[in-house]
Amino acid sequence: MVWLAVFLAVLGAFCLAIGAQRQGSAVKADTGGLSLSTHGFLRLLRNPRWVFGLLLLCAGMAMNAVALVSAPLTVVQPIGAIALVITTVVNAKDQGLSINRATVVAISACVTGSAMFVLLAVNVTQENHHVSFDDELTIVLLLSLAVGLFGTLALVFKHRMSAFIYILGAGVLFGFVAVLTRIIGKHLLDPNGLALLNVQWYSVVAIVAAGGLGSWFVQSAYSGGPPDLVIAGLTVIDPIVGIAIGIAILGELRPDVHAVLAIAMGTAASLAIVGVIALSRHHPEVTKRKKDARTAAGRVS
Repeated sequence: MVWLAVFLAVLGAFCLAIGAQRQGSAVKADTGGLSLSTHGFLRLLRNPRWVFGLLLLCAGMAMNAVALVSAPLTVVQPIGAIALVITTVVNAKDQGLSINRATVVAISACVTGSAMFVLLAVNVTQENHHVSFDDELTIVLLLSLAVGLFGTLALVFKHRMSAFIYILGAGVLFGFVAVLTRIIGKHLLDPNGLALLNVQWYSVVAIVAAGGLGSWFVQSAYSGGPPDLVIAGLTVIDPIVGIAIGIAILGELRPDVHAVLAIAMGTAASLAIVGVIALSRHHPEVTKRKKDARTAAGRVS
């Protein structure tokens, strides 16, 4: 069963990588690097390349979900980082770019940091088989604050937000969505037999709102940055947020954790996030866009 999970996780990583690259190239071709508008998003729904990318992303997420159920987190979660490497290589070939040293270092930091964080987290956490309604409500309220914060930023700084802010927001929102999805799944499988009656309406509303805004942020990140940045955010920030919620709110931290392990987790998470920031600043596609913008500004002046 473990080997099947590994196979599904690897195949899912390929689907996520190719899907992100297809969607990213479709968004850039449609927007020309400008901010994504509502009309532009509706137009993408009729773009075969974008729809194909969406189908691949959905297939990748489904396979990863099955893999997580079939094998330990320590085995499956680090495999998802393969998608970042695949996306970088595929996108570089598609755009005719050479991968610079800064990008290699940034990706290495993302993969190493996220893998270390997950491996350490599994050794210091324990599953909470019962989530209280108070804890669930706390998570929903925090998610509401996150939706309000990032939604306000998107409205106020719509044309000035960087790709990193978009993907940071998407990673945070989808991290909350993953936690609530798991909680709802536990409610549905509760042996009391109430099934849907166990599910809180505010959790469903929160998932829909966060999922919608997170999806918009992902598509907006495509218009302002490379697809590997999107994958980096979703494979680094998403699990870090999810595990942090489990530790801080759901009480999944083991009582015998040494301070050294906690510091190591913080260091690993910091390394991964620094890698995402570096990727958003030094990726060859990003530097090319900045150079083209400066050239265009010089011609105008």
